[in-house]
Amino acid sequence: MNELFRASIAEFIGTFMLVFVGIFAAGIAGQQGVVVAALGHGLILVGIAYSFGKISGAHVNPAITVSLLIGGKIKIDRAMYYVVAQLLGAVVAAAVAGVLSSDIVAAGQTKGSLTESAVWTAALFEAVLTFFLATAVWQTAVHGRGGDLAGVAIGLTLAASILAGGVFTGASLNPARTLGPALIAGDLSYVIPYLVGIFAGAIIAALVHGFILTAESK
Repeated sequence: MNELFRASIAEFIGTFMLVFVGIFAAGIAGQQGVVVAALGHGLILVGIAYSFGKISGAHVNPAITVSLLIGGKIKIDRAMYYVVAQLLGAVVAAAVAGVLSSDIVAAGQTKGSLTESAVWTAALFEAVLTFFLATAVWQTAVHGRGGDLAGVAIGLTLAASILAGGVFTGASLNPARTLGPALIAGDLSYVIPYLVGIFAGAIIAALVHGFILTAESK
């Protein structure tokens, strides 16, 4: 079987896992608190990193894939396959979640107090948090500074970002995590600003860590 196809399947499954767990964790966060959402996302990302890291790199996030593309760490054909697989995984995860619980997808969207009142402020918040996540990926995994603990560092960065921003924006940091539930819930009103913010944060991270704070930096 073609290596790129296998890697794309890993991205599909990994993104499915992240979005499925994320929807249910965020869906009950209203009753249980943002810690549940943070731990749900962070812990499953650690598991995904160690499950699929050797197969595909475990991006499970179109923004991370684009960041690595701009930084010269992945080729355009692989990036395209990955992004398609990630988006499909997210939509399928949201659809399955909707079958299991009719209300959970709407509750599990990446939305917060700023989403309707100040959506571009929410987008800026998403950009900052995505920069943090992409920084962890670049420095611990791509540049190898995290060693065998890179997956833990990345998962903890996602969890910390959700603790900081979950109440305000839903702390998506991931276009697939936002788009999948939004499509199934039929609420696309906030998606474009979020995508702009998330991709902007990832692109800035690519410029900083791909060309300035590189693996050769002391």
